[in-house]
Amino acid sequence: MQFELQKSVEILERTPLILEAYLGRLSKDWLKNNEGENTWSPYEILGHLVYGEKTDWMVRVKTILRTSGNKLFEPFDRLAQLKEDQDRPIAELLTDFNVLRTSNLEELRALNISDEDLQLTGIHPEFGEVTLGQLIATWVVHDLGHIGQISRVMAKQYKNEVGPWINYLSVLKR
Repeated sequence: MQFELQKSVEILERTPLILEAYLGRLSKDWLKNNEGENTWSPYEILGHLVYGEKTDWMVRVKTILRTSGNKLFEPFDRLAQLKEDQDRPIAELLTDFNVLRTSNLEELRALNISDEDLQLTGIHPEFGEVTLGQLIATWVVHDLGHIGQISRVMAKQYKNEVGPWINYLSVLKR
């Protein structure tokens, strides 16, 4: 499938709804358990998504679209959510994510990004030159990857309980 901004927005605007339906009002065991040492729980994954909405995606979009000045992206702290209050209710995190994402998508739409704009570049601290189109495509895939990660983490909570069906459940073999 070829990148199109509107197709990307279709996914980005649904992520808060998916996460609300998926994580809202779940028990602590589903939200706070992970896959083991140095892995994230669904709660921590949501915290990571919230932090990204505050400090990453739109900041980098605007950096690329700047007509002058430094185009170097600030490094993103992938573990910042672990330094935040881990006792906030999930409903608050979901609301924060929804509000931030809605605002970011409104801002993105207001930029009236053209096909030519999608070819503009910024400088990633690790990868070097990247285009606006690549950044937005990454935003979409980042969402989808973390939705999949949440599913995998939750599925693994019943890894020992499924008995012989484990042979048919590929999500538990990763």
